[in-house]
Amino acid sequence: MKCNCINCMKILAAILSRLLYALHGGIMIFLAVVTTQDVFYLILFIGIALLFIEMIVTLKMTKYGEWKWFSPMVFLYLCSVIPSIFVLELENLNVRVNITNVTHPECTDNNYMDYSKEVQSVEELTILVLILGRWLMPRGKMTRDQLAQLLLIYLALGADMLDILELMKEPSVKTNKAITVVGLCLFTWAVMQFTLVLTQTFPVLSPDEEDEVQFNSSSEIKNCLRSLCCTGEVWNVIIMVGMQDGPFLIYRLYLVTMEGVFNDSMTFFICKNILSVVIQIYRVIVFLCDENHRRKKFQQSHMNLE
Repeated sequence: MKCNCINCMKILAAILSRLLYALHGGIMIFLAVVTTQDVFYLILFIGIALLFIEMIVTLKMTKYGEWKWFSPMVFLYLCSVIPSIFVLELENLNVRVNITNVTHPECTDNNYMDYSKEVQSVEELTILVLILGRWLMPRGKMTRDQLAQLLLIYLALGADMLDILELMKEPSVKTNKAITVVGLCLFTWAVMQFTLVLTQTFPVLSPDEEDEVQFNSSSEIKNCLRSLCCTGEVWNVIIMVGMQDGPFLIYRLYLVTMEGVFNDSMTFFICKNILSVVIQIYRVIVFLCDENHRRKKFQQSHMNLE
């Protein structure tokens, strides 16, 4: 009875999360079609339709209703939403260019301002839907504490991502297509983190199992590589620095130094990116030092036994 109840809750969570993604994805595609007057973008509904096929496959193939490391559901949702954001932002760019060409740069157009606020709203809603969808979907093998950690990570990531989209609309670069496209690409690259489960870790070996691995491995380099590459903590650092803080820091520094872009939040986010990179590198160094100390301690104890 309890097992049937758990299965029903798992199925209900899977359906609700996908319905949320499908509803928001459909709205984004509809906005892209209406804005461009091009029905070609209706092809993006393929990703929405595949959500429910993916749900059947996931529930059939997995015990806990979700995959451990990667979420194909979020990936399919983003495959429909991200192109829509590209379309809306590029259309927004065209409007800014037209306004600049026909009027004084300091003038504003009420229609453009309304449209820009609508685009900003749907972008913010995208981040909120991603977080709510992750909350609603089955937890998989994550504990409740890991899920709470993941949601908090997503909130922090989302604020940084949305600021990147706003930087493209700063007065000195608002008509620069290259800056806009690069910003959109960085946003896309960063938002793909939502497809990964950053709180998952590799199975922890017991001290006896670790000693056995160390004893059976004759290569010090092999041990070091195993310690460096085969842990969830190190992969989390690589993902965070490589997919967001590193690229975002470079983008912001370029805008400040080369394009003269500077707003009230720029200093905060640059410092945030720098601190994040430094702290993540510090985490890796601490981990490697701990691993090296543990390896030397084992070798010393092994020599004493001999």
